[in-house]
Amino acid sequence: MSGRERGNYAERVGAGAPVYLAAVMEYLALRFSSWPVTLLVTTRRRRIIPRHLQLAIRNDEELNKLLSGVTIAQGGVLPNIQAVLLPKKTEKKSA
Repeated sequence: MSGRERGNYAERVGAGAPVYLAAVMEYLALRFSSWPVTLLVTTRRRRIIPRHLQLAIRNDEELNKLLSGVTIAQGGVLPNIQAVLLPKKTEKKSA
C-alpha cells in the first residue's frame, strides 16, 4: 500500500458521495456565515474577522460541539461576567 497504513479502505467512492459532501459543505458554509453577516450588518462593518467566527461558533450549540477542539487564531474568548460582579437590580417604588 503506497503511503497508507493497512486497513479496510474502499477502492472506489460511491457516485453519491461527492454530491453528499457538497451538500454538507454548503450547509456548513451557510451556518458559519449567517451569524457573522448579521453581526456585520448591525455593527456596520465590512469584513468578517476571526473574532466574528469565534463568536458565531461558540454561541451556536451544534457548531460549538462540532468544533470544540478547534482553536481560532485571533478569535479571543467569549465574554463571561460572574453574576456576583453584576450590579444589583433595584425595584422602582410606585408613589
